Amino acid sequence: MSEKAGNSLERVLSVLQVFTEERLEWTPEELMEELGYSRPTLYRYLKTLKEAGLLVSMPNAGFTLGPKVVEMDYLMRQSDPVIKIGHMHLENLTKKYSCTALLVRWYGNRILCVDSVSSTKNPISSYPRGRPMPLARGAIARSIVAFLPKRRMVPLVEASMAEFRSVGLGDTLEDVVESLRRVRKAGCAVAYGEVTPGVVGIAAPIFDTGQSPVASVCTTIAGNLVDGTVIDEISRNVRQVAADITEEMSRSRHKE
Repeated sequence: MSEKAGNSLERVLSVLQVFTEERLEWTPEELMEELGYSRPTLYRYLKTLKEAGLLVSMPNAGFTLGPKVVEMDYLMRQSDPVIKIGHMHLENLTKKYSCTALLVRWYGNRILCVDSVSSTKNPISSYPRGRPMPLARGAIARSIVAFLPKRRMVPLVEASMAEFRSVGLGDTLEDVVESLRRVRKAGCAVAYGEVTPGVVGIAAPIFDTGQSPVASVCTTIAGNLVDGTVIDEISRNVRQVAADITEEMSRSRHKE
């Protein structure tokens, strides 16, 4: 791909990036102002995205994400090895405990739930499947950030220092890095009510071919159902599940 073609692709994709939970609909005029594209360029990109089914619009209305996104989500759930291998492990965790078990993908600088199973009557979750999670709060975030190479970890911590401070991980960069080092040594992260009040999260990283985590497995359970002994037990189970998924993914690749 030529550099010009690569730049054009990035510019087309940037149109999709502006759609967020806070902003689900955009008019062409708003997109031009936000992205700085000329009208002919923007309309060319919008036409391409509409024809691909990634965007839709109604007469005299703005653009929203299109049905192709749903189709791609279905295909991802059928093909993602983390989900294919991990789903059974989620079910096993929820048979052992009255909890919600989640698989969370790490991509770019985003953390996103891609699968979950619950054995509670009224599961409580502030971040259901598909909703990006915070980078500095909760066991899931720490189970990933703590296991990143330091050159990747430090910029993320620096960018979210205020939030790391708010959950008691430290007042300085060195303090937070030391807290994350302890998480890494433990092999999993435990957080008490940081993401959802009254809920304990316990998470461990899943690795692919490299040294950095690609995902996390987590259980969330009501705080009134657990004490220190039960949390230690769940932590051992979650660490083992993360290790099993990592190993099964490795074996699956070697078979191909």
